[in-house]
Amino acid sequence: MLKGRLGLDTAHIPHADRAGLLYLARGALTARFGTLTFEQGASPNKGALEPGEYSIPLQGVSMILLGPGSTISHDALRLLAYARTALAAVGEDGVRLYTAPPLIPDRSDLARKQARTWADEDLRLKCARRMYAWRLGKVLPHRDIDVLRGIEGARMKESYALIARQVGVSWRGRRYNRANPSAADLPNQALNHAASAVEAAAAIAVSATATIPQLGFIHESPGQSFVLDIADLFRDSVTIPCAFRSAKRAIDHPDISIERITRRLTGKALADEKVIPAMINRIKSLFVEEE
Repeated sequence: MLKGRLGLDTAHIPHADRAGLLYLARGALTARFGTLTFEQGASPNKGALEPGEYSIPLQGVSMILLGPGSTISHDALRLLAYARTALAAVGEDGVRLYTAPPLIPDRSDLARKQARTWADEDLRLKCARRMYAWRLGKVLPHRDIDVLRGIEGARMKESYALIARQVGVSWRGRRYNRANPSAADLPNQALNHAASAVEAAAAIAVSATATIPQLGFIHESPGQSFVLDIADLFRDSVTIPCAFRSAKRAIDHPDISIERITRRLTGKALADEKVIPAMINRIKSLFVEEE
């Protein structure tokens, strides 16, 4: 393991005892004296680290999110792999997930619970009902997934109309052409961009918990079904408000693209509201009764 050159030891801190996620951008992540070092460059973003060199606690975090303008050395990758610290290349503030190498986690309980729940028809429905209860604020008596989807769809129509009125944008319903998404009006375009950003955050959370993205409980066909399930838990609180605020801002600033406005505003909400850690906690509590 090149112990002398990299200063590796045999201690492995369980992920349950680590701090969580660390977002780094516009700098160089390298290995020095057996630990990680991040050389922060100048950043235009408020709240960014001041330019300088920072030591990163190798086993103090579970996952490093490496944002735009960053580089990483081969030795840093080797240190991360040895410490079982995950790495993801992401967009600004985590609004895109470009790659997350599947490092082997130190535990597989969540993935096994997810698979066991998904494989049992009764447990799968119970899990779906739990997610609907989180979203709707109450436990529904219905046990037919199609009925639950219909109730949720009606609730979403109400949420769209309500939040549009609160923000002050005109809303004529959810409609867009998948083949030509830019043909939609600004609120619908903003919803598409905000949803993509929140789905990226959910993908990071799923990767961080080593759960299985293909095994969804409400969504069934897409390859990222579980990611979509988790993203939808935050549709009312994050996706829709960010989308309509972005549409409002785009109307006031027509010289800036709706995609850029939405990505920036949604990214700020993801960071300010600690959405990814909240998603991780939701995933953990989703299967808590299966212990």
